[in-house]
Amino acid sequence: MKKADDFAPEVLQLFDKYVHGLIDRRGFLANAARYAVGGVTAAMLLESLNPRFAEARQVAENDPRLFARFVNYASPEGYGTMRGLLVQQVKAVGKLPGVLVVHENRGLNPHIEDIARRLGLDNFLAFAPDALFPLGGYPGDEDSARELFPKLDQKKTQQDFVAAANYLKNLPECNGRIAAIGFCYGGGIANMLATRLPDLAAAVPFYGNQPAAAEVAKIKAPLLLHYAENDERINAGWPAFESALKAHGVNYQMYQYPGTQHGFNNDTTPRYDEAAAKLAWSRTLEFLNKNMGHD
Repeated sequence: MKKADDFAPEVLQLFDKYVHGLIDRRGFLANAARYAVGGVTAAMLLESLNPRFAEARQVAENDPRLFARFVNYASPEGYGTMRGLLVQQVKAVGKLPGVLVVHENRGLNPHIEDIARRLGLDNFLAFAPDALFPLGGYPGDEDSARELFPKLDQKKTQQDFVAAANYLKNLPECNGRIAAIGFCYGGGIANMLATRLPDLAAAVPFYGNQPAAAEVAKIKAPLLLHYAENDERINAGWPAFESALKAHGVNYQMYQYPGTQHGFNNDTTPRYDEAAAKLAWSRTLEFLNKNMGHD
């Protein structure tokens, strides 16, 4: 798999715009063409930036150490009936703290399923909803998922994640303490949940959009915030967020990882930064264990 350094910074910026719907596929290809040299086409650049799910998978879908299953849950103020992947260790003892895992803007793809399985192996009750379930679920490829995602009513989708958190908290396998961890779009949802759920035990947004300053006063949970250095779009919201966090006495830790790109934790793409991702993940597990604990 290629690395971020193998691409011109301008190509990475174009890809970020494409991934987040600011330009379409044609716009990416047209603008990336000027950086396609040495027999490489713009289409080849795009293909090399797309995820390699199988290559990066850390935990097999049928890992015998885990009990993983898809479950439906009710979301009466959202889309009605939703679905997610629920994972726990087979040999788990007692009730477990729950972690809601929130995907990027492509729905519950294989990478986020893998993240849920990793958290399951770390002895959490991990629940990863699929926001695209009302539209048929993750469609199996990233381009189709990007086309579907803007069709969601975000007010309903936010309610779906609130309902997912409450569903997780009330499961008999859960000890009632839950956290939210999210990536990109999911990082924004993790921030949103911190403003909506006064009993949230912890939130870990990876490079997520920040809540409005007026909402920050509602945050009771401790926050662990991960940011990339080269992420102008998301980082633009940090100064105002930081000021609001300080003004309202919110317990937070923020880390910005030098030299990294938006999405640096996603080990299926060239933007992955192994050193930063491992450090961020170790900090995440330490933070979750400190603030949630096990019975």
